[in-house]
Amino acid sequence: MEGSLNSMALLANYILVPGLAYGSQLALGALGVTMIYAVLNFSNFSHGEIMSFGAMITILVTYWFQGLGISVYPLPTALIALPVGIGGAILLCLLLDKLVFSFYRQQRSNSVTYLIVSIGVMFVIGGITRFIIGPDDRNFNDGERFILKARAFKEMTGLSEGVAIKSSQAITVASAFIVVAAVFWFLSRTRTGKSMRAYSNNPDLALLSGIDPNRVVIIAWVITAGLAAVSGTLYGLDKSYKPLVFLHLVLPIFAAAIVGGVGSPLGAIVGGFVIAFSELFITFAYKKMAAYLLGDGVLGDGLLQLLSTDYKFAVSFIILVIVLLIKPTGIFSGKSI
Repeated sequence: MEGSLNSMALLANYILVPGLAYGSQLALGALGVTMIYAVLNFSNFSHGEIMSFGAMITILVTYWFQGLGISVYPLPTALIALPVGIGGAILLCLLLDKLVFSFYRQQRSNSVTYLIVSIGVMFVIGGITRFIIGPDDRNFNDGERFILKARAFKEMTGLSEGVAIKSSQAITVASAFIVVAAVFWFLSRTRTGKSMRAYSNNPDLALLSGIDPNRVVIIAWVITAGLAAVSGTLYGLDKSYKPLVFLHLVLPIFAAAIVGGVGSPLGAIVGGFVIAFSELFITFAYKKMAAYLLGDGVLGDGLLQLLSTDYKFAVSFIILVIVLLIKPTGIFSGKSI
């Protein structure tokens, strides 16, 4: 019995708790991608760098607050700096739309053109971000680090394996729940949200109904920027901020959006957790767990790992390819917002 409990503690510590946090981050990122796809009908590959930009603004303001002695201990100072980061991301997205995307929208360019343009925008934003904050890792989590420490869990349970829950993980899950609930409420209950859904379903009919397309576009970018800044900041709090990582993070975010069904907000949420837990399950080393359940050396001396953690992002690509081959429309068949 103790071996089974220890193996469950291992899974909770290395898969369940990190998976909930990582899945929440991917879900918020995928929801932002879904919003732009559903309303403006193109895949925004610059979304990862928008996340990075919003997180960068939050980090710089966090450092400024820390220098002034402003904090909300035991919570991270970044939480009170986050609204500024959201504002910076919103200004960036509105500026990008004004200077870049609006031109192609007026020309009624096809989705491939938009995709290529968004990739160019991605490199520009990434370059600006790294020019401002530099390429080095940044740790800006200055609050209480743990809600539950592994040692305390061992003392409470008497088990050999502990479960640790970081404050950043709890904040991530709670923030994601609040933000997702707010977005769904906005889309389903407010007049503006309903107009966005109408525009998404049929832009021409929505225009005839008196809906201002420019207003819908602005609101879509505002929501997308807010989601990007929140998800980027939460990812940085949980794993430290690495500017170059957000370039690679685009793959699991898009995989989450496609797996759930591009254009479906609910699908983006589900897809985020599917991708997150798949990456963790496939790259987890089951050697110690097998030892608790079956005894040492029963299954050999290997790590019992399907893939090395170096191939973590490759899991997203594999799942993406499988979904495109089996069910191209995703779990929720790409329903619109």
